[in-house]
Amino acid sequence: MGSSIKTNGAGANLEAKVFRKLAQKTDEFEGYLNAHAERIASLASEIARTFSLGSKDLQSLRAAAFLHDFGEAAMGREYIKRDGPLSAEERLDLVRHSIIGEQEATNSGGDRATQLIVRWHHEWWNGGGYPDALRRDEIPLAARILRVADSYAALTDRRPFRAAMSKENAREHIAEWAGIEFDPRVVEALLSLSPIAELESFAEREVEPDLPGNPTEQEETVFAAHSQ
Repeated sequence: MGSSIKTNGAGANLEAKVFRKLAQKTDEFEGYLNAHAERIASLASEIARTFSLGSKDLQSLRAAAFLHDFGEAAMGREYIKRDGPLSAEERLDLVRHSIIGEQEATNSGGDRATQLIVRWHHEWWNGGGYPDALRRDEIPLAARILRVADSYAALTDRRPFRAAMSKENAREHIAEWAGIEFDPRVVEALLSLSPIAELESFAEREVEPDLPGNPTEQEETVFAAHSQ
């Protein structure tokens, strides 16, 4: 089992040089042109503070944010970057990425809490997530926070195959899925945050004429298929 990540000394150096390097590799593989994992770590930290998470739990959450989708990069599946819904076989294969991510978090020096947050960040409030079909408070709070932060950041960032959603549409999407995919209390915390840079959408920051506008209902379904 890896050592706990600290905010000073060798621990800070490990987070900066290892976790951020792995996060950058994952962002590049998934086709994010902006620092996606870094943004999630900041957003998750802001949400976590509303729940008064302890410093050690916050450190584990931030580490998990950097490592959360490294399992996808380790698997190297091209369908992750493809426009369109996944096949049943691809969806079943994708479920493995959170388990592989847990293993990679172990190999990278993440503590046990970090490893489990990575494993469970795709669990749903109603039990419809993966890999263990946990529900409600069976899912650690930090994993529920990461689920919301990751989804909001993904919706409001652009990918090679779609434009970013506006922050208003993203907030509406997150609110609609409260009590289904997301912990309602975490959703409330996100929607109650004071304005910060991480809440802004890249749809407002940059205009890309070669990309479509805000995702249509069909495109939102494609996003859901990739994020489940």
